[in-house]
Amino acid sequence: MPKALINGIELYYESHGDESAPAIIFAHGRGGNHMSWWQQVAAFSAEYHCITFDHRGWGASIADHGSPLRENFIDDLTALLDYLKVDKTFLVAQSMGGFSCLGFALAHPERTAGLVLGDTTGGVATEGTLAALKNTAPPSDGPARSLSASFIQENHALTFLYQQIGGLNPPRGEDGVISGFRLKDGPQAEDFIGWTIPTLLIVGKEDAIFPPEVIAEVQKVIPGSRMEVVAGAAHSAHFEQAEIFNKLLTELFAQARSGTAAGAAAD
Repeated sequence: MPKALINGIELYYESHGDESAPAIIFAHGRGGNHMSWWQQVAAFSAEYHCITFDHRGWGASIADHGSPLRENFIDDLTALLDYLKVDKTFLVAQSMGGFSCLGFALAHPERTAGLVLGDTTGGVATEGTLAALKNTAPPSDGPARSLSASFIQENHALTFLYQQIGGLNPPRGEDGVISGFRLKDGPQAEDFIGWTIPTLLIVGKEDAIFPPEVIAEVQKVIPGSRMEVVAGAAHSAHFEQAEIFNKLLTELFAQARSGTAAGAAAD
């Protein structure tokens, strides 16, 4: 299994496609791991260098029990890209992965070709975002926390697969992820001054964790960002409506590469 010895752990990753092609890093959510992106890797690896990985404490990226997890995500992603000699990349996040991708983009805008935040605030902690989060009451556990009722009813096999992927993660105890989205020390509006990274916010219409009204608050503070609401999806639009999700990614990547996306500059 490919692992990179970085920041005191062996971080599991996979590399698919031509390594000389434009890179995409996919950062999974709390209920998933690198396997969550199977529908995206299959769609993009013919044209892009697709990189998936397990966050520390998830999948095969084993971390000491009780050690800080979320606090290391940005440094881990940076070190992984350095290890793979990837100078610039598109970043695609789902839920928890927003901590990694938005944090990296803020720290290294020159290395970020474009940013997709799927069903996540990325930890943005503006007054409007935190206020909107107070009105949410998602299910505590089970597939209904992340998948829409219609998807669960109509896609028994894929719902089972979703649960099986999550079941591959080791027990972690308190990982600081859920509470991390409500901390007041996350990115503020002033952190996005001068932001020119092409940015797409995708959210499932039925997302109970980060509903569209929450993501709309995030969009307000990211200059030039675009928001798309996906029907028939809840907190996992990339999994529930992969064809639509992938189409939106394709459009952003093409616009960013041609310099026509909002905030984009031609290479």
